Order: sequence, then structure tokens, then C-alpha cells
Amino acid sequence: MSPVIFSEIKTKNNKRIAIAELNAPKSLNALNMSMFVLLHKQLIAWQNNDEIAMVIIQGAGDKAFCAGGDVVSLYHALKTQRDNSASIESNNLTQTSASIINDETIMASFGHEFFSLEYQVDQLIHEFTKPILVWGDGYIMGGGIGLFAGASHKVVTEKTLLAMPEITIGLYPDVGASWFLNKMPNNIGLFLGMTGAIFNAADALNIGLATIGINSNLKNDVIAGLSDIDWQSNNENYDLLDQALSQFVQQSEQAFKLMPSNVVEHQALITQLTDFDNAADIYQAILALETDNDWLQRAQAKLRKGSPLSAMIIYQQLLLSKDLSLADCFASELNLSLRCCQYPELSEGVRALLVDKDKTPRWAYENINDIPAELLTWFFTPVEV
Repeated sequence: MSPVIFSEIKTKNNKRIAIAELNAPKSLNALNMSMFVLLHKQLIAWQNNDEIAMVIIQGAGDKAFCAGGDVVSLYHALKTQRDNSASIESNNLTQTSASIINDETIMASFGHEFFSLEYQVDQLIHEFTKPILVWGDGYIMGGGIGLFAGASHKVVTEKTLLAMPEITIGLYPDVGASWFLNKMPNNIGLFLGMTGAIFNAADALNIGLATIGINSNLKNDVIAGLSDIDWQSNNENYDLLDQALSQFVQQSEQAFKLMPSNVVEHQALITQLTDFDNAADIYQAILALETDNDWLQRAQAKLRKGSPLSAMIIYQQLLLSKDLSLADCFASELNLSLRCCQYPELSEGVRALLVDKDKTPRWAYENINDIPAELLTWFFTPVEV
């Protein structure tokens, strides 16, 4: 069975609605290389086909749209390269920053291909010339948000839960997060990126990451309604899709009004906690917060267990990309992701959380204040591919 199932629905005037379904429900539709290749090729074909009026991207199963990327395969590829490299100290996570900085032999060809393809798909969705509706039901995390964030019509349901939890594996929020986290008001994007906090549909709508809230049980009615539209040219089709979805938004409005929004409730506090000009002070302020609020406690716990180096990288990446174009954000992220492939932190995080599952990562630096400035600088220097 294909990891992505493609289909098309005929509409009233013989235009067609294209559907791409991520087909790996057992792994919560985690994205792998095959999926990126298939999606990229098919999306371009649909974009160039005048008979296609719009595209729907959805996930198989009822638990997740997409819970992230297949970083386990990336881990194994990096491990093989490290094991085969005579110039790297075997399994030594305490080596000096200088020795790692000088060792750029781990170029991670798999990593370059993996991240390049992923970002090409994400950027294509952002820049697509036809309406794309992502049905974001269930979990949307990491790479799943990369697919979701670029769609013209980002649908969340009462079951949607989102997060950018890369700090837990020694990475940083990529897949265009440099772009969309910076668009969120009041440093909310920085807080969500540094803590990996889970947020719901109401949060996503309030901070602009989602655009439409529809009850999950209306999905079949939505698709039936879309097939009954007299689709026109690309520009007109955006308005036609808006109009068609409006009745379902109205039917669902009450559910989303009643849904609590942790982000809104704690917006002033988030602004206060992130009102510093450096990552270390923000990191320590969040961890020092005394609260009995469950959502904030969970955010603190993720930050506490996550990589302090990742926290520094996340702050720096968002700072440096504030004024970048979308394309430049993706280019910056590709470079940074390759640096993360070269440095052992990512591999160790994936090992602890997803491979050995001992949940005890041996981070390179336990104290954020011990991270050398030269190491942070190295992550943001250009990689020669």
C-alpha cells in the first residue's frame, strides 16, 4: 500500500477535487522520504492541471493528521555515518565544542536529502497557486505543522492538538516555523517553540496558525458540499471555497467558543516570561515560574527535560529570521538542520526518546549557561554541501 494515497473527485462542472491522504496511521502518519517524494511530484502535477480546482490533504485514521517526521530513520542514517567515520570520537557526548566544530566530516547525505525534500514540499504548499485545504484532525505535530501551516485553508476540529516538540529531541522547530512562529503575537511563538507546549484548536485559531474550525463529524458533509460547487478559475476558487465552508463554520461555532484557550488565558504571563533579550534568561524565567496550572507545568516539564542547547538555538533562529522572506527562512533552516545532523545532540535526543526509549538523554550541556558562544555561532555558519 502506498504511503500516500492520491484520489480525485469529480465535481458539478467536471472540474476535480484532488485528495492526498497520508497513509501511515500506525505511526500517526509520520512523514518519511517516500511521502515527500510522492507529495512533491503529485502536488506539482495537480498545480499544472487546469481540471484540478483545489487540493485536500488529510491523514488516514482517526488519531492524527500527522504527528511529525520520521526522525528514527534519520537517526539510523546518522549513526551509520558516525560509526563509519574514523575522525569522530565514538559515542562521546562530552567532547569539547572545539573538537566537534573542527569535525565537519559528517555531512549526512541522508539528512540533506531528507530535510531538502521536506522543506520543498512545505514551501510548495505555502506558494501553491490553487486552494489547499488541510483537514487537521487529531494530532498535528512537528513536520505535520509544516504541511498544515502553508495551506490556504487550515481546518482544525474539536479533537485537534498541536505542538512543535523538537526541543525534546535536541532539534529546533523547523518546517517553516521560523516564518510562522514569528508571525504569532506577543512572543507566543517563541514560548511554544522553546517549551514544545501542546495547544488546541482554539489556541491555533486565536494565534493565526489555523484559519477554520469545523466539527470533525461534518467532514463527509464538507467534501460532499465541495463536490457540488461550480468551480471556476484559480483566483475565484478561493472565494468559492470560503463560501462553501462558511455554513460548516457556523454550525461548529459554539463548540469552538466554549473551548478553553490556554494561550489566550496566559498571554500576559507568556509576554512577561519572554521579555528578555537573551535565551538563558527566558529559559530560567519559565523554569522558575511557580504555578499550579497544569498546562504551564507541562510546558515547564518539557523545557526542563529538553535540550538546553536546543533552547539557545531556538531563540537565536527566531531572532535571526524575524525579517526574512519565506524562502530565506527555509534556506536558513536547511543550513541549521544540517548543522544539527553534524552535532550529536539530535541523535542523542532521538535515541533516548524514540529508539532506546529510556527517556534519559545525555545532553551535551546540562546547564544553559555553560554553552560556549563559539558553538552557538558555529550552528549558524554556512555548511558547504
